[in-house]
Amino acid sequence: MSFFDIVAQLGDNMLNSIWIFLLTLLFSIPLGLIICVVRLYGWKPFQWFMKLYISVVRGTPLMLQLLVVYFGPYFVAGMQLTTEYRFWAVIIAFSLNYAAYFAEIFRSGIQSIPIGQHEAAYILGYGSIQKFIRIIIPQMFKRVLPAVTNESITLVKDTSLAFAISYIELFTEAKIIAAAETSMLPYLVAAIFYYVLNLIVAGIMSLIEKRMSYYKI
Repeated sequence: MSFFDIVAQLGDNMLNSIWIFLLTLLFSIPLGLIICVVRLYGWKPFQWFMKLYISVVRGTPLMLQLLVVYFGPYFVAGMQLTTEYRFWAVIIAFSLNYAAYFAEIFRSGIQSIPIGQHEAAYILGYGSIQKFIRIIIPQMFKRVLPAVTNESITLVKDTSLAFAISYIELFTEAKIIAAAETSMLPYLVAAIFYYVLNLIVAGIMSLIEKRMSYYKI
């Protein structure tokens, strides 16, 4: 198989990796914000639960969590595992995992807002919810963008863990081709794909950072 044949074949499965990346961000960022808010301002038992959730998720491997989400319904309830569920198991496991990390990133951003911002909001007549949405959240997102960018880049690489439940994405396809062709070339092509995608993600996040910058130099 030639270099261009490998590129074409891996390119098709790159779309699967991109879907995992996009859907994980779509679900994990809002969920992470909810977890963060409950952890900071919720009823005490809810705060403890969120702390426990974050501790468990960050303290166990993502691959293990993926296997639990995929095989759990079968072992617990006897549900049949379908090909379609394999994709959604990846999305669910990745979203639950990254939500915990985003929650801590958002918490650091919220707690870094000076107390004067809160006092100014109350002086201007903002209620707690208005203050949080219109004053705190915009500043928090600006402060945490570098950390969010770092997690997003990690997510691009973590999509390769989908191979654990035999979901065919870029890395899984590269392994299949490499085994069939007894060649390292598919791995090299896969590395190039991952690197280019990470460059694109970093570039987009850099543009967002510049757009949210308060000061222009």
